[in-house]
Amino acid sequence: MCIFIFGYIKTILIMNTTKIKILVIGETCTDTFIYCDANRLSPEAPVPVLTPHEVKKNDGMAGNVVQNINSISTDSIVYKITQPELITKTRYIDKKTNHMFIRVDEGENKVKRFEMTYVDKERIREMDIVIVSDYDKGFLDLVLLKEIGELSKLSILDSKRKLTEEVINSFTFVKLNKKEAENNQHLGNLKNVITTLGDEGCSFSGITYPSPKPQETIDVSGAGDTFTASFIVKYYETKNIELSLKYANEMSSIVVSKRGVATP
Repeated sequence: MCIFIFGYIKTILIMNTTKIKILVIGETCTDTFIYCDANRLSPEAPVPVLTPHEVKKNDGMAGNVVQNINSISTDSIVYKITQPELITKTRYIDKKTNHMFIRVDEGENKVKRFEMTYVDKERIREMDIVIVSDYDKGFLDLVLLKEIGELSKLSILDSKRKLTEEVINSFTFVKLNKKEAENNQHLGNLKNVITTLGDEGCSFSGITYPSPKPQETIDVSGAGDTFTASFIVKYYETKNIELSLKYANEMSSIVVSKRGVATP
């Protein structure tokens, strides 16, 4: 059952109390991959002429987190709070080499801030897991992030913005990639921050956890979403951080060996 409330899109599924209740909050987009041949340069300018052959579309950003949860967990029921405005990311890619020539993003400048209601707060409190996928497009801000973290039982934040210590401490875990971690060096070493390191695995609490199955990287699109979803679901099931980190590494290594935004 889907309920659309003016201002925000809220996907609500009929609940089964035996399943894990997961809420994903954050911006969603449509990812479009246009695979092309590029066999010659334009006579008008030194740029390749692209001949499209195949188009693939999928839900991206927070939408990809939802897809990953559905892929790795049959015992979960997923709720989603996202923006009503459409965001699209269109990539033109060489079909043979998977080289991306250009990416065109549209709709980000129209996103409005999420106005959290009493009903939203109660739903956050009810959830077994809250995942915040913050792409810093205007839907969330530091005040909202802190409040969501404080309301949650078990939570993880994946954010692209410069954070504060208050926000990070309000969440159970925070997942950053190397670039995002460098952008937050002013916070020092916080105990609940996981840093993903690409094909090197991830680090947590001063310990590096190497990828158990490093594979050739074909496409890194959406790999962070896979790591976040895999880690927090496994942690909920096992309460074992080390086991959950290794599992998330393994799932991420699967998706980077595939084209486009993929799930394990």
